[in-house]
Amino acid sequence: MTTFVKSAKLAAIIKLLFTMTESIPLHTPTPYHQKSIFNLPNNLTIARILMIPLFVAIAYWPPAMGIGMPAISDNVIARVGMSEFSDSLLRHLLLTGVFIIAAITDWLDGYFARKLNVMSAFGRFLDPVADKLMVAAALIILVQWHPNIIMAIAAIVIISREIAVSALREWMAELGNSTSVAVSYVGKLKTTFQMVAITVLLLNWESLETIGYVLMMAAVVLTLWSMMIYLKAAWPYLKQSG
Repeated sequence: MTTFVKSAKLAAIIKLLFTMTESIPLHTPTPYHQKSIFNLPNNLTIARILMIPLFVAIAYWPPAMGIGMPAISDNVIARVGMSEFSDSLLRHLLLTGVFIIAAITDWLDGYFARKLNVMSAFGRFLDPVADKLMVAAALIILVQWHPNIIMAIAAIVIISREIAVSALREWMAELGNSTSVAVSYVGKLKTTFQMVAITVLLLNWESLETIGYVLMMAAVVLTLWSMMIYLKAAWPYLKQSG
């Protein structure tokens, strides 16, 4: 009987040890093996932010790029209606090129995040911030180049809207209702018009100036419209007391 009891206890101990062994993972993940926030989409977003100092340097520091010398002969420039801007042609081409590359990375980071399934909280935070910083920098430069009421209104409306909507989204997220102020179709359309308008105005081509202003005014209207959509969605929570 004693031998049977001892055997039963031994069997129970072996079973317990076997169960404990099964519950221990063969490879305990460490922070090193976890997905890094520095993946391809986030690196593209970071690169877009790093383009902003370059963008500003090209706009305000001509010696940095040898700007000030005509890049194309006056005859060629005259044929495309740019004779007034021959001395600064290279500056405008470089600025426009940097802005277009930044706009392309804005599309690519979202595409690769979905394609590679590496969407992260860091990326969701940084992507809209990078967009707003680049647009704000471009608008400030354009206001100095075109010191008129149209550009001033456009810059004030667009930048103010981004600040207001960002604050609204943060507040709604605290309430757990961030989906109520998710990006709308009008918001995406607004962004498209902004990017195209800024690109055209950065070129500073006399023949395209009117088109640039029309696009910018359309962007302002869409900006106000999208802000009203966000405010309408958040209004039930805004009017609550306490």
